[in-house]
Amino acid sequence: MLLQTFARQSPRLTPRAVPVISRLIGAIGPLLFVALTVQAFCRSGTAVWSVGIAYILYDTALLAFTARAVWPLRRGSDAPLATAQSVRPSMTIIVAAHNEAAVLGITIDRLAAQDDPPDVILLADDGSSDDSAAVLERLYGLAPIALGGISGPAPGLPALRWLRLVHGGKARALNAAMLHVETDLVLTVDADTLLAPGALKAMRDAFAAEPELVAATGVLRPICGPHAMGRLFQWFQTYEYVRNFLSRYAWMGQNGLLLISGAFAGFRRDAVIEVGGFDPDCMVEDYELIHRLHRHAADTGQDWRVRVVGGAIASTDAPASAMAFLRQRRRWFGGFLQTQHWNRDMVGNGAYGRLGTRMLVVKALDTLQPVYGIVAFAILIWLVATGRFHVALWILAIMLVKVAVDLTFHLWSLRVYQRWTGHGEGLGLGLALLAAVAEPFSFQLLRHVGAVWGWIAFLSGRETWARHKRTALV
Repeated sequence: MLLQTFARQSPRLTPRAVPVISRLIGAIGPLLFVALTVQAFCRSGTAVWSVGIAYILYDTALLAFTARAVWPLRRGSDAPLATAQSVRPSMTIIVAAHNEAAVLGITIDRLAAQDDPPDVILLADDGSSDDSAAVLERLYGLAPIALGGISGPAPGLPALRWLRLVHGGKARALNAAMLHVETDLVLTVDADTLLAPGALKAMRDAFAAEPELVAATGVLRPICGPHAMGRLFQWFQTYEYVRNFLSRYAWMGQNGLLLISGAFAGFRRDAVIEVGGFDPDCMVEDYELIHRLHRHAADTGQDWRVRVVGGAIASTDAPASAMAFLRQRRRWFGGFLQTQHWNRDMVGNGAYGRLGTRMLVVKALDTLQPVYGIVAFAILIWLVATGRFHVALWILAIMLVKVAVDLTFHLWSLRVYQRWTGHGEGLGLGLALLAAVAEPFSFQLLRHVGAVWGWIAFLSGRETWARHKRTALV
């Protein structure tokens, strides 16, 4: 039944006609890129760097949009509050895990210890071949079960169930688990994600206060291993995550939030079933699902909403080396390109409201933003290598102005983020200043390289899930 529904709802399997406006918007980025890059060979002065100037102006415009949208957060969270009359929704947590024996106990215990614990914790064991079964038996008294079976309540933790599956990937494990869920809400929590105290209560309260809410993301904080490289990557990613989640809040105000982090996300079960569950052939199944929820709501005239819940905080094990980071960003960006391609009929389409006319237009431009950044950097290096230092100095001056703008927003946004989420650990002002200055010449380039690799994965169709080596939760 779920597969049949998915086949009807998926734009990948049942594509829609692409309007002319969608095709025109899709062509703007590539045509502009070619036109601006040609200037490097046809012009003199700073016009040589037209592609870089366009990149800076676009990024600054997005920054200004975010700053304006999150301005109300300087007074604290504006999330709707549940009232005495609100119906408390029941909740199941699905933990999809493959060979995660080292972290299962940590994650499950943290879920069970929440001050508003879930009704059910359902471990969707995606064909684990490590010591997961032994860990579950030792810690919770769960006896081994046959493939395809689901256990009863665990003697050591009655809320816990174990669903043992043949290995098929995260999306298939989530879909299989979804069929065993009987509660109002289903939350997906990765096996390497630890929820802060009060996170589940904040998520449950958000759904109780807003009946139209069908999907919500918590706010994630990256944690890496204790070694020097791990600390470096955690430092950069911490500030990146702050900006990203403030940006999600900004787009939420436009009813255009698309990026829900499956590492800690909440859904109304019936809505997920209504659109056919998760897509097993997408590199970013959580992101793709949100497109279908938005699409179905517009097609059927339902007032479905997607939100980021500032009070729902979790820490997730993040890449702690350059190669692990690049692999993650390759998959993320390749999945973004997949989803953008499948839903290209929504781009610029007024039938989908601001999601179509604003958010997806920006996303169409975002497909080439990393390429703009890489080429702009390459042109700057080329100018220096060929001795045109006077031009390079003007370009560096432009870049320093951009760094100053970014720094101003960055320092202000940290205070906004702290008031919104109530958390400010690891957001020191001195380190923030250093990160803002260093990032454009280091970490940002690494992100762009990962995105270009994502283009290769998308065009070749060869990207698969790669197991992330845990460095923080072991």
